[in-house]
Amino acid sequence: MKRILLTSAALLAGTAASAQTVGFSQIGSESGWRAAETTLTRQEAEARGIDLRFSDAQQRQENQIAAIRSFVAQGVDAILLAPVVATGWDSVLEEAAEADIPVVLLDRRVDSSEDLYLTAVGSDLVHEGEVAGQWLVDNKPEGECRVVELQGTTGSSPAIDRATGFRNAIDGAEGIEIVRSQTGDFTRSGGKEVMESFLQAESGNEICALYAHNDDMALGAIQAINEAGMNPGEDILIVSIDAVPDIFQAMANGDANATVELTPNMSGPAFDALEAYWADGTEPEKFIQTESRLYTQDDDPMAEYEARKDLGY
Repeated sequence: MKRILLTSAALLAGTAASAQTVGFSQIGSESGWRAAETTLTRQEAEARGIDLRFSDAQQRQENQIAAIRSFVAQGVDAILLAPVVATGWDSVLEEAAEADIPVVLLDRRVDSSEDLYLTAVGSDLVHEGEVAGQWLVDNKPEGECRVVELQGTTGSSPAIDRATGFRNAIDGAEGIEIVRSQTGDFTRSGGKEVMESFLQAESGNEICALYAHNDDMALGAIQAINEAGMNPGEDILIVSIDAVPDIFQAMANGDANATVELTPNMSGPAFDALEAYWADGTEPEKFIQTESRLYTQDDDPMAEYEARKDLGY
């Protein structure tokens, strides 16, 4: 019996020793989509037996840099990074590389050498903006369409790329003009505040459409439009990106018109890539693209809401 117990203990110790430890530097919780990404990352790690060490950066790059350095000091087996901005990562990524710790970027890219990270998992952010812009080109009313834009966090890759893609799509389209553009920092409160200023500056009825870089800002803007005595989705067309549950509820109510999906499950492909790398050194492609699609009021938005509401948003 003693020999059996010792053997069992040795097996358990071996299992514990082989468990991989992954540090996760998350931007923060500025949106429902971000909260869902965090929840799904934790669920994926638990299902795979990975020890996930989580750090909330509260939307500050200096907090993320400190977290990565802490993970390196702890000797983790890998680091997941959802970078708050695109620039300023070279030094800390070099520190991780020197420690032979692979870094995987989640949902955002960085302006650093590809040699400094294993892979990046995300959507084609420019394409997301193009899909949103093409929807407006195809659905705008006759005549002039004055567009206001709620941009994401200044300097972040989603803000840069979603702005670029939208402009690519509307470039040359007759009558569409972006008349105001300002950051709402990807937050619902920011979207509401900036939309209030847009409505005042443009006299409300002069705005044809709103393009928001994420759904949370669009939802804040919807509140502002309602409070101004107008009908969102009718008086002002609304297209945004992410496909969070609340935007489907707004679409079902007629308050929003379209959203482009960004799946929050970036960690599944990330962990797949890491497990292959840990097993035999297999290096993935430098960009692993996730699926996305356009949803409109014709796509049974309440059914989509029900399917997403318990995912951690």
